[in-house]
Amino acid sequence: MNFVLMVMLRIKSENVDRFMAEVLANGREARKEPGCRQFEVLVDPADRTKVVLFEVYDDEKAFEAHQQTPHFKKYLADAVPLLASRERQVFTRVEIPR
Repeated sequence: MNFVLMVMLRIKSENVDRFMAEVLANGREARKEPGCRQFEVLVDPADRTKVVLFEVYDDEKAFEAHQQTPHFKKYLADAVPLLASRERQVFTRVEIPR
């Protein structure tokens, strides 16, 4: 089973472009991590201030390693202050039998 994180974000409207640059840089680097299976940035087509991050890691240990990387720490310092709200939900992915 994988460790799955969904993060629902609301960006302050004046910060959308700055935030997107930061989150895409973080995602690009996260995808290079050995324990990261998927990192997607989803934007509401009707409202650019609503974004969902969909992240899949091998396990919780891989996600914890992600949180220790320089690019994640930069994202926290530079991007999170641009947000109006941030809500994280953790899931485990269950394999569907064939």
